[in-house]
Amino acid sequence: MATRTIRTRGADLLIDDSGRTEPALVFLHYWGGSARTWDAVVSQLPIAVRKVVINQRGWGGSRAFDGRFDLDALSDDVVDAVAALGIACYIVVGHSMGGKVAQLLAGRRPIGLAGLVLVAPAPPTPMQIPPAVRAGMLASYQSRDGVLKALQVLGGSALDDTLREQIIRDTLSGDAEAKRYWPDRGVTVDVTAALTGLEVPVEIVLAEHDQVERAAILKPILAEHLSEATITTIPGIGHLVPLEAPGGIASSCERMIDHVR
Repeated sequence: MATRTIRTRGADLLIDDSGRTEPALVFLHYWGGSARTWDAVVSQLPIAVRKVVINQRGWGGSRAFDGRFDLDALSDDVVDAVAALGIACYIVVGHSMGGKVAQLLAGRRPIGLAGLVLVAPAPPTPMQIPPAVRAGMLASYQSRDGVLKALQVLGGSALDDTLREQIIRDTLSGDAEAKRYWPDRGVTVDVTAALTGLEVPVEIVLAEHDQVERAAILKPILAEHLSEATITTIPGIGHLVPLEAPGGIASSCERMIDHVR
């Protein structure tokens, strides 16, 4: 897998790029993650399939030179990266925050977007999280002990020491403003208008024990705004689906590739 830097209209993104066949898969990680959040998923996909894994601005070494970390900027980055890489047909795979970026992006009807795989996605509707809880979310991302406490909510199954340390390093190395934007404003953005009349196929993967994006709350919201989507729930895991059940996501990606083809 080759790592390269792509300059978008507002950021320098570090991107892992491998494979060659299209539709390509473009991966967007969660708030606090990085491109390597998807390593186990990518390793279970066919070698020939093109896989573009983006460190979103503020995470994994990607830097915003325009100072923006909002959802529109993150969506712009995907469009710019795809164009820079010369990709004609692609599927966006977005986890949590990355799933909300994917929904907003789809609403723009960009040329070449052929499908979505939304993994424990943040809902298109504003999340009703009390200010004190949102402040706690941000505070937990400031120290090793804080991240370990956050993992008690994020992880529904045991993570080995290597993955745990990876999560801690990825979270703590994030840009301060990238950390701040999501709980301060990102969770409250309403992107439902972007989904009106959406025609690309959508597959949604939820987690049985997710304490962040709870399946019971998400299902009716997604059924209303993405009524044609296929929804599956992976048993026995929590919110960190790419790390806890990478095979399930890889299977969803392959199904979507087959559907698009």
